[in-house]
Amino acid sequence: MTSKGVGYGLVAGLGSLVLSALTVTPATGTAVRGSGDAVTPEARGTAVAAARAAERGIAFGDCPAAEGLPETVTCGTVEVPLDYAEPGGRRIALTVSRIAATGESGDYQGALVYNPGGPGASSMYFPLAGQLQEWKRIARAYDLIGYAPRGVGRSAPLSCQEAEESVRAPTASETHPSPAFKRARIAEAREYADGCARRTGDALRHYTSLNNARDLDVLRAALGQERLTFMGASYGTYFGALYATLFPSHVRRMVFDSAVHPARDKIWYRNNLDQSFAFERRWADFRAWVARHDDTFGLGTTAGAVARRYEEAKSRVAKEPAGGIVGPAQLQSAFLGAAYYDDYWPARASALSEYLKGNEKPLIRQAAPKKEWAAESENSNAVYTAILCNDAPWPTEWKVWDRDNTALARKAPFETWDNAWMNLPCAFWRAPRQQPLEVRTRWGALPPVLILAAEHDAATPYEGAKELARRLKGSVLITEEDAGTHGVGGGANDCVNAYLEDYLLRGEAPVRRASCAPHPEPDPVSLEQRTLRPQPLRPAV
Repeated sequence: MTSKGVGYGLVAGLGSLVLSALTVTPATGTAVRGSGDAVTPEARGTAVAAARAAERGIAFGDCPAAEGLPETVTCGTVEVPLDYAEPGGRRIALTVSRIAATGESGDYQGALVYNPGGPGASSMYFPLAGQLQEWKRIARAYDLIGYAPRGVGRSAPLSCQEAEESVRAPTASETHPSPAFKRARIAEAREYADGCARRTGDALRHYTSLNNARDLDVLRAALGQERLTFMGASYGTYFGALYATLFPSHVRRMVFDSAVHPARDKIWYRNNLDQSFAFERRWADFRAWVARHDDTFGLGTTAGAVARRYEEAKSRVAKEPAGGIVGPAQLQSAFLGAAYYDDYWPARASALSEYLKGNEKPLIRQAAPKKEWAAESENSNAVYTAILCNDAPWPTEWKVWDRDNTALARKAPFETWDNAWMNLPCAFWRAPRQQPLEVRTRWGALPPVLILAAEHDAATPYEGAKELARRLKGSVLITEEDAGTHGVGGGANDCVNAYLEDYLLRGEAPVRRASCAPHPEPDPVSLEQRTLRPQPLRPAV
């Protein structure tokens, strides 16, 4: 995610490399008739807010300069209740972006809303996807809609610390942390959780995945859509699945790209352990690729040899940070990117090779935190933490975290402890926890949905896609075999993109499952050469 740790996506702009549990609050709010659940105050509040939004619509106009969007994109806002149990109370405004469908009127199919994941990511840039070749036919049929979820960007933004802290560097990262290092990180996590509570107050409890799903229904109504067409990537698949569970009759078409495992006992502590284990395999995939191109990079002819060179670099930057700013944690964060996206592989391998030969400039360019992104990074971290901590029970005893992550780090040392530190504020969280909603639909309750997954995806391991397909009855799973890029729709695989287009444009999908051969592995070319090529739309924090 950022230099602080890992989330369900990486910050990457369009076209750029850009314990014992606390007492929990039941997750309520289903408004689906016949679902077997009672209509709750939150369900009634969602209906009130959606009716209000349908009446008002969205007044699209010029985008504020702060969004950094070209004139071809228009922007507006939609109001949602902070607390759906009190729809007449405090409201917050979510920012929305749009580029209208470019095709003829006969091609028009309504609005396509996209969420790139996180939690903590904005899709305000998404309408620009229509400029990419892979999205042009979809852009002819749909208004492309992006938005900043609650807490993100200018949508009632959350903050837990000073922005400069989120890009502080150089910082340490220990694969097998010492007792002193653990004590320091525990204190840091407690301080971070306290900062979230202090800066946001009672409103903090309302930043949840369930409220993201409810907000999505209000946005649907504000866009004048009787039924929603939605594409969610990474974390976006989770609250999209909550939406499908809560509002199946409001669904037209849904695409879930790189699915979070939706089981209640996985949200979120167990999912993060599973994620760390999966990153170890993907890290091995990267090292094996580098070894196959030893004639280019000179880092060794085996994955083990490449690992030793990486550890050599990590030891060096621990003693003398590259450029005075790239330490072990910054190095780790940069190479975690290679475990998310294989189009990072040439750049990262080249930077490592150059650094070990005495040229640290490529590594600094790729790994140093960007101070100009400090506010965005801090905001993303805050939203990520708030939603994951609010959504579910977490262990509150350090000995549970220590036991589980110590054992896991013996098998999966690459990312385990950095991931643990990212989530440790949830052990000290002050807001009440929810019990996750059971994601599940009956046969016939939901139109067929399309689930896309890469077999070696580490951020959202493949078992999550299979489980989501089992729970959303009638859904279709498309697998990119022997591949591991996080987020496959509209990317480098023509086979996957054909299924995506068939579904979004014609409502067609295989009966149950289909597979695609992997996209080609990257060529070992330089970063400068690769940045000249159009990049696919990616999940982002």
